[in-house]
Amino acid sequence: MATYESVIKITGAVGDLVFYTLNGKNVVRKKSGFNKAAFKKNPSYEKVRQNSSEFGHCSKIGKIIRKSLEVYIKEAGDPLLYQKFAKVMTTIKDLDTLSERGKRTVENGLKTEDGRKLLREFQLGTFHDISDCVRMKDHVLYKNELCRSEYAVIMTMKLDAENYSIESSEEIVHWNQQQDKSFKKYFSEDDILIYFVALKNENDKITHMGFV
Repeated sequence: MATYESVIKITGAVGDLVFYTLNGKNVVRKKSGFNKAAFKKNPSYEKVRQNSSEFGHCSKIGKIIRKSLEVYIKEAGDPLLYQKFAKVMTTIKDLDTLSERGKRTVENGLKTEDGRKLLREFQLGTFHDISDCVRMKDHVLYKNELCRSEYAVIMTMKLDAENYSIESSEEIVHWNQQQDKSFKKYFSEDDILIYFVALKNENDKITHMGFV
C-alpha cells in the first residue's frame, strides 16, 4: 500500500492497481491475487478448503456449547475462553478417524475416550477443577469425601451437530450426607451427550465447575 499526490482524484481499479481514499489520504495498492472462483475449484487450494470447512464447523459447535453455558461462562470471567475453547474443539475434531479430511467433526471426536477426556480437562476460568471434587459414572455423581459443596447443578446437553443446536435439561441434586447421587436420564444414550456440573456452597456460590 502506498500514498500518492495528484490533482486528479482517482477511485477504483486501473489495471493491476486499486485507488481509494483512507483516512483522508489517497492510497494505491496492487490487486489481491485471491480469486473466489479459483478457491472453490482449483486443486491447489484443496487443503485450504478442507481446513476452512473444519474450522467453520468447530467454531459453530463451540459457539452453541458456550451459548448453552452462558451463565457459567460469565462467572468464569476468562476473556480468552473463546479462543481456548475453539482450540479444544479443533483438537477433539482431529480425533475423528471415521471421516475424510475436510469433513471431520467434533461429534465423532467426542465418541472417543480421548475426546471426552479433553473436554473433561477443559478449565473454565480460575474455578477449581470439577474432577477434584466429583466424578460421574452411569448417571451417578460421586462426591469426594473432602468436597464441601452443598449441592450440584447438573446440565445434560444433547448435541445435534448436523443442525448446530443443543437441547438441554438441568437438575439440582442435594447431597444430604450422601457421597453419591443419581440423576435423571433425559435423553437416549445413543445421542451425543455432554455433561456439565457446577458445585455450589451454602452461600450459593460456585466453587467448582466443568465437564464430567
